[in-house]
Amino acid sequence: MVTHTLDKMAEGGIYDQLGGGFHRYSVDARWLVPHFEKMLYDNALLTTCYVETYQATGNEEYARVARETLDYVLREMTDPAGSFYSTQDADSEGEEGKFYVWTPAEIRALLGEERSRTFCRVYDVTDEGNFEGHNILNLPKSLEQSAAILDRDPDELRRELDEDRAKLLAARNGRVWPGRDDKVLVSWNGLMIEAMAAAGAALEEPRYLNAAETAAQFVMREMRRDDGRLLHAWRHGRARFDAYLDDYACLANGLVSLYESTFHERWIDAAVGLADVLLAHFADANGGGFFFTADDHEALIARHKDVHDSSVPSGNAMAATLLVRLGKLCGRSDYLEAARRTLGRCVGFMHLAPTAAGQMLLALDLLLGPTPEIVLVGPRDEADVAAVLRDLRRRFCPNRVLAARPSVGEAKALRGLFDGKQPLEPPPTVYVCEGFTCAEPAVGREAALATWDRWATPGSANGPQDG
Repeated sequence: MVTHTLDKMAEGGIYDQLGGGFHRYSVDARWLVPHFEKMLYDNALLTTCYVETYQATGNEEYARVARETLDYVLREMTDPAGSFYSTQDADSEGEEGKFYVWTPAEIRALLGEERSRTFCRVYDVTDEGNFEGHNILNLPKSLEQSAAILDRDPDELRRELDEDRAKLLAARNGRVWPGRDDKVLVSWNGLMIEAMAAAGAALEEPRYLNAAETAAQFVMREMRRDDGRLLHAWRHGRARFDAYLDDYACLANGLVSLYESTFHERWIDAAVGLADVLLAHFADANGGGFFFTADDHEALIARHKDVHDSSVPSGNAMAATLLVRLGKLCGRSDYLEAARRTLGRCVGFMHLAPTAAGQMLLALDLLLGPTPEIVLVGPRDEADVAAVLRDLRRRFCPNRVLAARPSVGEAKALRGLFDGKQPLEPPPTVYVCEGFTCAEPAVGREAALATWDRWATPGSANGPQDG
């Protein structure tokens, strides 16, 4: 179900076949005709999904879609200071989709007669059009199927189409652009920081890791009050409005992922600081879970609790996810207990409406486990240490937390996790723990890789594993 859906989305008009990135939603069952608006949060959540599916299957097409989507965000949705903008409009020159659609004549003028004929056949471009007399580029057949029909070598056809798409993209960039909502929202930036961090590690792309760190630095520097509390929105040099539950939860989750991808310990300390604000100002001490607004927010008629996923995961689900991850990494029983209370309050909801509780179910799965704490000790610039980390990050291992140090570090929050875990020879040394109770360490490259094999998901990007 997952791969079929992701394949059809990536082949459809909901995906920008030239520039990368996903439009907001499709208005038909074929994923062909989208509402052409592009949202930051959609592209963050879908990137994570494609990266994880790449890890689970090893299919490079999912990695390609993730890269193209993040490259679009860096190119068109990133402020010069490093934060991420909110949306791109559907309309330009008063018409929805005008920026994105094509006629055969326009393509012929750019590619020439022969190459345009191939391009139009592959991307479903006809004189009649598939959208109000124009054409939304999409792939009714896979590239391999098109290559067979055209009697072409698939690799040769792929290279030709890559060149042709680049020419069309350059021409499209000369059109009147859709408008852009350039405000910066903490919660949506947190989702994109998480996507950039996860993709940067799994795809070995430093640009994404750098973008995630730059955005995190921006939010933590520019979008806080004098007392350190977050502000919700920023635009044109001004941050405004006290932040909400999902701002804290999404940003802190992004910072945990950024730590696990870079092992820069400032991010785990920052995530702990945000989680402590959640517990101090958003938690419902009586009923469990978290209110959408803080206890010192401006007076409202009522403080409500957000538990239903909508176009983004609910604030309570993201808070529960965060608290399980940090509870496991930092040995914080108060975090784990707050997560249990939140999930316990939502048991009936998860039974009755599981499709509206996807993130809540992920948090529950993390809590129930097994969710090992993986601790790697050794210099990360050493070849065997780097190889072991690279191998782990290419596998689909969603239920784990990960920490690494050369030998000593500065984050107080991680002191308990690293306590007593010394580097042994040859590097790396890997400890796999559950509730801070650890098995015998795996020492050296081969032992570490064998440890991954024992519990990594079968069929991950490095090939089938032993359960």
